Amino acid sequence: MMVLMISSDRKVFEKDSAVRRRMIEYGGITDELHIVVFSRRIGNRESGIRNEKIAKNVFVYETNSFSRWFYIFDAIRIGKNVISKPHTLNPRPWLVTSQDPFEAGLAGWRIARAFSAKLQIQIHTDFLSPYFAGESILNKIRVLIAKFILPKADCVRVVSRRISDSLTANSYEPKAVPVVLPIFVDMEKIQNTSPAFDLHKKYPQFDRIILMASRLSKEKNIGLAISAMSKVIKKYPRSGLIIVGSGPEENALKLKAMSYKLTANIVFEGWQNDILSYYKTADLFLNTSNYEGYGLTLLEAAVSGCPIVTTDVGIASELKKNGADVSACPVGDEACITENILKNFSTPKGHKLPWNPPASLIESSKSEYLKKYSESWQK
Repeated sequence: MMVLMISSDRKVFEKDSAVRRRMIEYGGITDELHIVVFSRRIGNRESGIRNEKIAKNVFVYETNSFSRWFYIFDAIRIGKNVISKPHTLNPRPWLVTSQDPFEAGLAGWRIARAFSAKLQIQIHTDFLSPYFAGESILNKIRVLIAKFILPKADCVRVVSRRISDSLTANSYEPKAVPVVLPIFVDMEKIQNTSPAFDLHKKYPQFDRIILMASRLSKEKNIGLAISAMSKVIKKYPRSGLIIVGSGPEENALKLKAMSYKLTANIVFEGWQNDILSYYKTADLFLNTSNYEGYGLTLLEAAVSGCPIVTTDVGIASELKKNGADVSACPVGDEACITENILKNFSTPKGHKLPWNPPASLIESSKSEYLKKYSESWQK
């Protein structure tokens, strides 16, 4: 099968990124994989498309758009150009897969319709959460776009049962039953990797260390964690919050930490490659997101043996139901978050044994996962 993917994940252009490796693996289950990535033109870079071959049958193109408002039109133009060119002596059917039901979904639908190709829509975020639409006017428009696009998709992939249930509860009716298939996580690697460092040795001033690993953006609501931290240090003044990640809210969050006089207790570390060492040496993992489609960090922390306090988003409820050490609070409930952090700190320090996820939550092998990924195009 020939596959055209519409994506907004620019990490595919980074040579050592997990996203790039994942796309190369997906290429192994296709005749050819062509990925069109939304991107803005930077500075005086020449007009046109940057084409890159990242594997023998995997090709990446950036839209190089003047602004985000041109993403859809540029992606349609590039996608049509890709499909209209001869590719093999024995042409295969085309599948167009869009990595969201919003702008990428619109572009994918227009391309698929022009060539009578099969259309798959992927859903990676819980866009039917009221917090998603309440975040911006653009998100309200995206919810409407999704309601238009989803009934036109030949197959739909969602990354969690929460999203699938939300579609049903809100009367969104795709042609086909959504396939629940999260991103593959190598559980054996997580469990068998020894930490390269210890956060307690790196930050000896802290008796208890809380870890957050997240993009610093509005929907992650990290400000709630900072506010909760101001209550925690009243009882545990030598506790620390380590925030791994970067994003548009970084400066505002640093100012908030200053306003609460927490600069000695909160450390912003930026993005880190070795996140497993953080999970395995922190005392607690904290997540305060307003919504998540899946919540990969929750799964990674649980498998690493790190207790979790989180808002009830993504797979939090599934983890708790299946025996992981998870305390789940209503979204935005600072009192509940604070109470559960203090409850965790009242117990002796030390990780519990790593949690083993059931087969219903994760695939046992990469080959089995890729097989199911390929099958999701056929549903």
